Amino acid sequence: MQRIMLKSKLHRVQVTHSELEYEGSCAIDEALLEAAHIHEYEQIAIYNIRNGERFTTYAIKAQRHSGVISINGAAAHKANPGDLVIIATYGNYNELELEKYKPIFIYVNEKNQIISKKDSIQIQAA
Repeated sequence: MQRIMLKSKLHRVQVTHSELEYEGSCAIDEALLEAAHIHEYEQIAIYNIRNGERFTTYAIKAQRHSGVISINGAAAHKANPGDLVIIATYGNYNELELEKYKPIFIYVNEKNQIISKKDSIQIQAA
């Protein structure tokens, strides 16, 4: 059996650009791509925290350590500079692979610089 599981997540990154007149995709700081194990042209899901929009596109590299998160093409209608978004990738895993499975969670500051990396979500009781 194959299961679709979260592979990686860039949590609450800030959109820096929204470029409607562009071929498409989402440009992401190369350091963030590497930290989250996201390959250029890999499918990504984007969840806009501000307006609830959820959409799919693909990742392209932006300059390393630039902090760039640029939503391009038609997707530019769904996110504006300043919006906080979650960028997620998913993968297919078989039961054997799940024994060693750990997702990657990347957390950033207000400049989209990495502040921590985890392999699980710690839920705190209220």
